[in-house]
Amino acid sequence: MSVPLGSAYSAPTACTALYWDFENLHASLCDAREEGFYARQDNRFRPQEPLIDIAAVAALATSFGHLAIHRAYCNWQFFGRYRDALLQAGVELVQLFPPGGLAKNGADIRLCLDAMDDVGRFAHIGTVVIVGGDSDFMPLSQKLKAAGRVVVGVGDRRSTNRHWASSCNHFRYYEDLVAVAPHDEA
Repeated sequence: MSVPLGSAYSAPTACTALYWDFENLHASLCDAREEGFYARQDNRFRPQEPLIDIAAVAALATSFGHLAIHRAYCNWQFFGRYRDALLQAGVELVQLFPPGGLAKNGADIRLCLDAMDDVGRFAHIGTVVIVGGDSDFMPLSQKLKAAGRVVVGVGDRRSTNRHWASSCNHFRYYEDLVAVAPHDEA
């Protein structure tokens, strides 16, 4: 939204924050193509093909209100092919190097800490959208709801933990967001 300089502007009352456990969703989509594909070291530590429709998830988030925070967590060194889509969507990238050769990058922990910090500092955030399928996000969902926020989860149909999905106020499967609408036949 463009606001002329010098004009009065008040922030929308219903703003949304969107947080991505980016590598989690990407890995799930890779593994949907071939079981265990992403976990194999020779596949995980090489440039990744873009599989995620960033705009589709961002469109869901903006349906709940103005997107005030749009942040994605990942070890970005292998995800350069997403560059244009990430820039187009205005995503703030958080780089997380794994502490060891085969260790997880800890994106879920950092995401949870940032989300709680953000809702504590920014009262205008009414809806929090979390992209990831781990049950590790359940305590975050509980805390956000206790703080009066609406929690929307997005995850891959194959790998999303069902308890995580049910802990959200609303949950959408990624595949449903990117599904092509059927064509009307004349």
